[in-house]
Amino acid sequence: MRERIEPLIQNLGQTIVGKSEAIRLVLVALFSGGHALLEDVPGVGKTLLAKTLARSIDGEFHRIQCTPDLLPTDITGTNIWNPSSGNFEFMPGPVFTNVLLADEINRATPRTQSALLEVMEEQQVTVDRNSRLVPTPFFVIATQNPVEYQGTFPLPEAQMDRFALSLSLGYPTEVEELQMLNRLEDQSPTIRELKPCISLEEVQALQRLCATVRVETSLQHYILDLVRATRQDEDVVLGASPRGTVALYRATQALAFLEGRDYAIPDDVKFLAPYVLAHRIIPSGGNRAKAVVERLLRSVPIP
Repeated sequence: MRERIEPLIQNLGQTIVGKSEAIRLVLVALFSGGHALLEDVPGVGKTLLAKTLARSIDGEFHRIQCTPDLLPTDITGTNIWNPSSGNFEFMPGPVFTNVLLADEINRATPRTQSALLEVMEEQQVTVDRNSRLVPTPFFVIATQNPVEYQGTFPLPEAQMDRFALSLSLGYPTEVEELQMLNRLEDQSPTIRELKPCISLEEVQALQRLCATVRVETSLQHYILDLVRATRQDEDVVLGASPRGTVALYRATQALAFLEGRDYAIPDDVKFLAPYVLAHRIIPSGGNRAKAVVERLLRSVPIP
């Protein structure tokens, strides 16, 4: 099953040029059972990455273009009266999919953003007191522009806490951008021409295998020490939640599995901590969340 991951990485690399670390982090989020938040400027490949991933795992893909007039029922679905049957029938929303792209999520109102809270945590939607499970696997990739704030609504702490990882693709290097242009001339395969390289059942099997990766007691305490340090640091107003502890633990297991190991090591935790914890804390003053986490990594003893 570990060998099934390599074709998946290669498939993603056919459309996403050079972003091997970002691809690995997104797969960590997927196989750990979490969700990913991509904070980046427009045009760097966020939507392309989500579409390619859905195509590669042979999953259903839905996209929500978040705008201020978007309603919660536009996401979850609603009951509609059917005159022919004389009953209300549920019309599923775009959350009933395998890979959901919430594009520019911070442009939706807080009321609409909250429609994703239940489904991201419990993989179910409750409409008119009836709960309905979404398909499995269920993976949310949300994007937001960290530069433009006009007409946006900052994500509340409860929403940010639902994302296992927050990352940025960044601009490509000159060599990578030239490679993108060369691919246009070579007529590299488009998303529609890509072949699925792994099934949804295999994705679920890989998720179960990732959960069996061994994390020694000393490494568990290292994870706890890092998370608790965010709650006690003088530069932090709000520290990471217990959900953050679980997310870092699960992500550590998934990264170790992607690296071909059935056991986790401290370097896995150190690599993932800024991506898992930074968006969950509120730093004081003008401190940057990622800089605070990196400083804590230098101060917390490594087992």
